[in-house]
Amino acid sequence: MMSSDQKDLAEAVGRAIARQRVRAGLTQEEVAERLGVGNEAVSRIERGIVIPNIARLFDFASIFGCEATELLSEASPRPDDQASRISRLLTPLDQADRQLLVEMVERLSDRLSQD
Repeated sequence: MMSSDQKDLAEAVGRAIARQRVRAGLTQEEVAERLGVGNEAVSRIERGIVIPNIARLFDFASIFGCEATELLSEASPRPDDQASRISRLLTPLDQADRQLLVEMVERLSDRLSQD
């Protein structure tokens, strides 16, 4: 049985894998086929029931065309990792859209810090 912290980590990694799978335009079935596992195995990982080992994280990253560190940093509660994630999200946007998003984050941060 997983501890509460392990369960939280498994769920966060699972969500990151699911997001990257969707970004890559793949179904769970397609990912399962590429991994040589059943559909249920991918589903259980994405739902946080099972946490993948390091080798499997690299397999997922290869399939999705991303770095394994992206899967882990998306799941990280550390502000530095979260800032890196936001930076990756901003990169493909044009200057005006990046500025708009930064201003929105600033306003939201100000509002949340007042509570």
